[in-house]
Amino acid sequence: MPVLTVGTTEIPYTLRRSQKARSARITVTPEAVEVVVPEAASDSEITELLHRRREWLVEQTRHMADRIAATPKVFRFASGAKVPYRGRLMRLTVEPSDGTLVEVSFRNGFIIRCPRSIPETSRDTLIETALRLWLRKRLREDVMAIVRQHGEPNGLKPRRVEIKDQKHLWGSCGQDRVVNLNWHLIFAPKAVLEYAVVHELCHLRHRTHDRAFWGLVGSILPDWEAKKAWLEQNEHFLTLQRVEPNL
Repeated sequence: MPVLTVGTTEIPYTLRRSQKARSARITVTPEAVEVVVPEAASDSEITELLHRRREWLVEQTRHMADRIAATPKVFRFASGAKVPYRGRLMRLTVEPSDGTLVEVSFRNGFIIRCPRSIPETSRDTLIETALRLWLRKRLREDVMAIVRQHGEPNGLKPRRVEIKDQKHLWGSCGQDRVVNLNWHLIFAPKAVLEYAVVHELCHLRHRTHDRAFWGLVGSILPDWEAKKAWLEQNEHFLTLQRVEPNL
């Protein structure tokens, strides 16, 4: 993998030549830096591009590193751990049970009833799986309530709503009138989820982000700009990341 060196900072990146690309572009995500150039781009043109954007690249990679450091992390799914939910970090309480399945409920925090028969080595994985399923189900319930509240009265009725694990999208709306929403939106405040759902519903009428589209969004949610800004500024918070503790 090539590396761009700026002072003492080293930035690994992937280089991809594309027949479809009309101009060069650089994408920085928490996972990687990708440089896409037209197939005919010369090595000197690529070097000049990286040199021209070097300060921006340093700033962006540092920003991404800060976001990763601020991401909520769970080392063990045990009592006292905190999990993001609707814009807040909520405490986890794990209680033993005589049942056969991990049960999840919520009362000012997550209550996990975990069968005593589950081996210690499997407990974290099974609790995490049950919690993720519970969160996805709760998100679907929230989304459908928002569709009923804002979509149907405005003639914005999707053919179907799908809850997905999308890597770089909060939502999408296809020509087939199917609305897709990222399940990680369950970690955002309900008002921000409301904006994300309304945004996709409005694409049922307006395919592009033109003035008519934003006018429709504003007619439903007059304060949409503040909610959109929260989503952009707090993207790093909207995840459930399990990490292995250093031993």
